[in-house]
Amino acid sequence: MTTTDTTLDARTAVFLDRDNTLIHDPGYLKDSGLVALLPGVTEGLARLRAAGYQLIVVSNQSGVARGLLTEADVVAVNARVQALLEPHGAAIDAFYHCPFLPGDEAIVAEFRRDSDLRKPKPGMLLLAAKEHHIDLTRSWMIGDSVRDVEAGRAAGCRTILIARGGSAQSDAADHVEPTFSAAAMRILEEGNRNQGTGAIN
Repeated sequence: MTTTDTTLDARTAVFLDRDNTLIHDPGYLKDSGLVALLPGVTEGLARLRAAGYQLIVVSNQSGVARGLLTEADVVAVNARVQALLEPHGAAIDAFYHCPFLPGDEAIVAEFRRDSDLRKPKPGMLLLAAKEHHIDLTRSWMIGDSVRDVEAGRAAGCRTILIARGGSAQSDAADHVEPTFSAAAMRILEEGNRNQGTGAIN
């Protein structure tokens, strides 16, 4: 993938939950034809990418362990997300997913186990940081659930919880925003403020 000319260190990233953060989630989405980006996502991602952030999706996909979809389905949905974003300069740099789930609800034995990859554990972010040379202390995690926030904090990132409708609260999140657009703008504003003061973010 072509590297974007940036004003930020290339090791800075925004980690992104996928379902109900970037795309509408009807529940265990397996049909790539049903992928629908949420409002403001394309524009927000394009702005973050233009500012120099790597964009990395980290998604729990327990539907694989539950036998409701396959890893091939997950990859196909991700490919459709990418196809919708690329023409707008908003391409994702990497997708990570966790197919594992402990307990009896995991009917596929291959995936019935606990895993450090499964949010709220930070394994996917730590793996991505290693593979993409990311400085986690200068990076962000955006998601719509407390487990996303907890994973980001455990990895050492700053965090934003998207609370559509303003009802969700999280003392663990650095910021709570009502939309993806607002979350993206928060990151850009923080980056500009830190650059203006010479601080390392």
